[in-house]
Amino acid sequence: MTPWLISARAPETVVVRKAVGVLQQGGVIAFPTSTLYGLGADAGNPQAVRRIYAVKSRNPRQPILILIGDKTWLPRLVNAVPPPAEKLMGAFWPGGLTLVFPAGKQILPELTGDTGKIGIRVPKHPVAAAIVSGMGGPLTGTSANLSGQPGCADIADLDDRVAGRLDAVLDAGPLQGGPGSTVIDVTVDPPRILREGTISKDQVQTVLRS
Repeated sequence: MTPWLISARAPETVVVRKAVGVLQQGGVIAFPTSTLYGLGADAGNPQAVRRIYAVKSRNPRQPILILIGDKTWLPRLVNAVPPPAEKLMGAFWPGGLTLVFPAGKQILPELTGDTGKIGIRVPKHPVAAAIVSGMGGPLTGTSANLSGQPGCADIADLDDRVAGRLDAVLDAGPLQGGPGSTVIDVTVDPPRILREGTISKDQVQTVLRS
């Protein structure tokens, strides 16, 4: 598949619209986030979400995070937004922080891995943000790789076994790479860091103590 080239700084509207059109028809795409390329599908379409699991050969009991436009989307997606989550969102959204909330009724069970929880992030990368805005609804944000394999920071390194099952690939050039987003469960008190990523444990604790 020939990738669609797209500017990382000023995403071309025509390419964003094409990508959104693919997603609205139940397609799966590869797209850039700040650190790694992700696999995007309409998070409200159960067939599309199941395709993500198939493309990645992912265990269906492993949850998949979603991307949203901003925190005003949360009331229709989660059951509660604890005060510590408000602090963390204020400090790190948009950016490399995924917060795990109690999933609302609107969240597909396919996304939660039967945990009753959903990971949510507001993307900072202009392409990811433009696609989510164009969708007007949540987008899956899992990494573009086979489960258990390294993430992809350059489309040239995208696994052929993944690329061959996609409907579109958006190439915004090499990304910064790294460990991906920091994941924090805010359904417990105090919040628990599930994965330390681009935002350090010290940064998180400083905000929570403030």
